[in-house]
Amino acid sequence: MTTKSIFYVFLLISLSLLVIVSSSVTVNPQILTTCQFDTIYQLGDSTSDTGNFIRDSPLSPFARLPYGQDFSLNSTGRSSNGLLIIDYLAMSSGLPLLDAYSNPNGTFDHGLNFAVAGSTAMLVTDLAAQNISNPATNNSLMTQIDELFLHLFYLCENQTDTECAQKTSKSALFIVGDIGANDYNYALFQGKTIEQVKALVPQVVAAIKMALSEVTWYGGVYGASRIIVPGSFPIGCLPNYLTRFQTNDSSAYDEFHCLKDLNNLASYHNELLQQAIQEIRIENPNSVLVYGDYFNAYEWMLENAKSQGFDESSMQKACCGVGGDYDFSSERLCGSPGVSVCPNPDERISWDGIHLTQKAYQHMTSWLIHDIFPKLACRV
Repeated sequence: MTTKSIFYVFLLISLSLLVIVSSSVTVNPQILTTCQFDTIYQLGDSTSDTGNFIRDSPLSPFARLPYGQDFSLNSTGRSSNGLLIIDYLAMSSGLPLLDAYSNPNGTFDHGLNFAVAGSTAMLVTDLAAQNISNPATNNSLMTQIDELFLHLFYLCENQTDTECAQKTSKSALFIVGDIGANDYNYALFQGKTIEQVKALVPQVVAAIKMALSEVTWYGGVYGASRIIVPGSFPIGCLPNYLTRFQTNDSSAYDEFHCLKDLNNLASYHNELLQQAIQEIRIENPNSVLVYGDYFNAYEWMLENAKSQGFDESSMQKACCGVGGDYDFSSERLCGSPGVSVCPNPDERISWDGIHLTQKAYQHMTSWLIHDIFPKLACRV
């Protein structure tokens, strides 16, 4: 059997496992095919990057094993051991996995992935004005919007408006995010207090809203658009934050041993983001905007960890990492010499202390599809 054949068998197995995730959430693995999406366009950060960042930073750990070790033993630039949420969404839609925009050998017939690891919602210059630097990339959400429109312009150059609308809007799914996490990450890890970062949230959400306005404007020109806008994860549950802000004060933690203040920050972001989505819905009644509730999808995983096969004693420990209570050290990140990988990544939620495992993304996607499908206005 060829490597390509093995890969497609792997995809079929992964998709079949998407069917049932618990007694309370059952999902048809290809239910999004009823939406008849022909293309998917993804914008975001490392949660959804399928290979853009490593084109500019080929020495990044994301460009080598163990990243991608369960993705046909190939490190593609995904910040996980395997597939991401966007991969499972594409599979559920009956579409190929999205190639990275910067991949010169990519196939772009069914969409593109513009997401870049390390990118921010706000412009890098706007963050710098507040003494927050981006050490990873100059890429921001508006950079990706510009690249998206350049691509769409190229597609439509020799087509009628009707042909263009069918290909780039009416049959397209746009996913804007998740994005904004790095704005907060950089601020917090560069010494800003949680209160200072909370004051940044309206600006981050305003940047996302501006990008959404651009996408819905495009949809208004060429026909109704369907857009998924994911919110923030409960960042207080992630090993990197649990390590950085570890405290002996038991009241700082919730029932899942997540840091309350950090989760409250994420919740505030999500609250403002949903308000922004509603405002854009009112302004653009022909576009369908759906909030992707990453926060509750993640907490649902924690609540049902045992039934999903996760090791309850290691729910907040990184699979690929060493050090401290959470198997995470910012000095020895996954991919560094001497940093080991746990024997069974499928038993862990966290892959490297910052990003999730393929299994966690798979379960989250099942919850998300169950939640968003009725809102996408697809014909069943």
